[in-house]
Amino acid sequence: MANQSQKLNEVAECLLRIEAELRRLDAWAEELPSEEALQSTQPFAVDTLDFTQWLQFIFLARMKVLVELDHPLPTVSGMAPMAEEHFRGRGADMGKLLIRELELMDRLLSGA
Repeated sequence: MANQSQKLNEVAECLLRIEAELRRLDAWAEELPSEEALQSTQPFAVDTLDFTQWLQFIFLARMKVLVELDHPLPTVSGMAPMAEEHFRGRGADMGKLLIRELELMDRLLSGA
């Protein structure tokens, strides 16, 4: 089980780096979105949240609970392409480090 423990540690570290990068980009919100916005059933809550809000209030929040409670992690992830789309046209380097971290998280979760 050392492999699972190592994976959990890598995921936890990646979650911290994603949070740090959201804060560095000034994309970390202090105010929680409405309960209705958080209940979206659309992928990435595209109908109710900005992508960075989804990362903060849905993805990071849920993943932190899974890691802390040692619950099974998702096995499919495709956040990096969504981040690339979100940051397209916002400047060459805007979101570059965040996208890199999300690519790593995608690989960690998919086992690639």
